[in-house]
Amino acid sequence: MAGKLHHEEIYRGREQLARLSTLRVALCGAGALGSNLADNLTRQGFSRLRVIDHDRVEDHNVSTQLYGESEVGLWKVEALRNRIFRSVGIEIEPVRKQLTADNARILLKDVDLVIDTFDNSASRCLVQEQCRRQATPCLHVGLAADYCEIIWDERYRVPADTAADICDYPLARNLVLLATAITSETVMEFALSGIRKDWSATLRDLALRSMDV
Repeated sequence: MAGKLHHEEIYRGREQLARLSTLRVALCGAGALGSNLADNLTRQGFSRLRVIDHDRVEDHNVSTQLYGESEVGLWKVEALRNRIFRSVGIEIEPVRKQLTADNARILLKDVDLVIDTFDNSASRCLVQEQCRRQATPCLHVGLAADYCEIIWDERYRVPADTAADICDYPLARNLVLLATAITSETVMEFALSGIRKDWSATLRDLALRSMDV
């Protein structure tokens, strides 16, 4: 009988998928990008996933994040843990805390890769500083209007916050899913070959561009 990763195994190879299961990943943020990435990565063979977030699910999260109406009010990391376990039988490590200067070293230790999907400059700076301090590979993923970027830390500059409410901005679900797919493949390539590629994409013209050219 075919296993739950049957199609990925045919496409990637059994040995490749076995390697993915050993990679320790810290995912910073369980919002639009983080929740969908956690779901995607665990369905591709990643099984050692720590997710850091301190927010609850709200009504406006339902259209772009993995959560449903029945989970409004729950802590995002707890809802995500339950969803992923029900979907693929993998127990992620939920960390229901805000990343701070005091706990960044503890929360980001003992991992092979950090993925930053935070939505504010202060938290992104903390991730960058700690990853550089401990020499941990870090991939930053961000969204703005119809644009997304997936950039490894070596070339990443933390953007300034906008004056607007970070929860009140235009965001299309299709852009979230596009960014999720590109990020998942970027992480996959890094995990299997060590290659780091940077990407940008726009939704309106469906353009995907390598930032390495």
